[in-house]
Amino acid sequence: MTAAPEKRSVVSGIGISRIGRRLGVPAEELTLESSRQAIADAGLSPSDIDGIASLGDTPPAVAARALGIDASFWGGGFDTGGLLSPVMSACLAVGEGRARHVLVYRTVQMLGGNFVGQGEGGSPDGLAHLARAMVDVDELLAAHAYSAVNWLALTCRRHMELYGTTKEQLGWLAIASRRNAGANPLAVYRDPITMDDYLAARPISSPFGLLDCDVPVDGSIAVVVSGEGYAADCPNPPVRVEAMGGAESGGGWFHRPDYPNMASVDAAKEMWSRTDLRPSDVDLAELYDGFTFLTFAWLEALGICGPGESGPFVEGGRRIALDGELPLNTYGGQLSAGRMHGYWVLHEACSQLRGQAGARQVMRGQSAGGERRPEVAVVSNGGGPIAGCMLLTA
Repeated sequence: MTAAPEKRSVVSGIGISRIGRRLGVPAEELTLESSRQAIADAGLSPSDIDGIASLGDTPPAVAARALGIDASFWGGGFDTGGLLSPVMSACLAVGEGRARHVLVYRTVQMLGGNFVGQGEGGSPDGLAHLARAMVDVDELLAAHAYSAVNWLALTCRRHMELYGTTKEQLGWLAIASRRNAGANPLAVYRDPITMDDYLAARPISSPFGLLDCDVPVDGSIAVVVSGEGYAADCPNPPVRVEAMGGAESGGGWFHRPDYPNMASVDAAKEMWSRTDLRPSDVDLAELYDGFTFLTFAWLEALGICGPGESGPFVEGGRRIALDGELPLNTYGGQLSAGRMHGYWVLHEACSQLRGQAGARQVMRGQSAGGERRPEVAVVSNGGGPIAGCMLLTA
């Protein structure tokens, strides 16, 4: 297999700002918190950073000036990697020798907030992929389906009709995520929930209730992506990028011939085509959960379980617990920790692979020296017509 360029990149630093609901802190301040932390964590200074990429909320040029970064590489916006596109563009940039160290951040705010284009020197069509993928939104709006919760509720309902997936099975994911959030001091919701709590939650868009939906927050997460040559100099264990895949579905939200499959199927196929590792090699999964069903869809798309098998896979919560067969969304997911648009999954995967996740640290099996930390993690983002995923190794 020809070595994909992302294999020549590592995540050398990670950073996370304060996370909370209605913090009242300007987006730029949160961006600087996470970015400075990530740069220091990588053992670098701003003068070492020669690339910057972001999905927003703080424009890259603003962050670069505030941090004192002189960037020659600019990346960001959407492309076929969806929300993780800026990270993927950074991996390609360092893997192809166009940059040495790229700072990537995502900052969100509950009130306001936006996505930004690719910034100075970047391609002008960073958001064009999103517009092309949303080809059937007019039809959905005409049917009074006004937001993603409505559109994905339709997809989930179809999955239920085809495979017998139940609302209680969705509930097990929410319950397990909240249990994991209890060990995460940054998670916004940490108190345990029961199945009765889940089923009694306010209906939003059938079959989804309030506890099927992610939690809006204020916060920022940053990573530094470096060329593989820097791995030996990282002060913390470098996380290697084994493979990545992204997809933009030409069928929009519901016109795919294999509906209720989504772009996640295509993104996963591309990722697995770029590595010799298989789903059975994955030690833990940090999968996008804007709504509970999206995680079910990713479990199937990634081949962790077969079509229609995601409900039974999570039922009871034991298989996906921290000490289970496949620990899932170990930080609490967007359902309980907070909606960071797929960037907390990356931060958490790196923390777990480094062995730095504290009370929620996953330990796998037995080795000659006893238990070992995870060695392979998969992360994913998105649902509907745009999706991306990455395979990371210790």
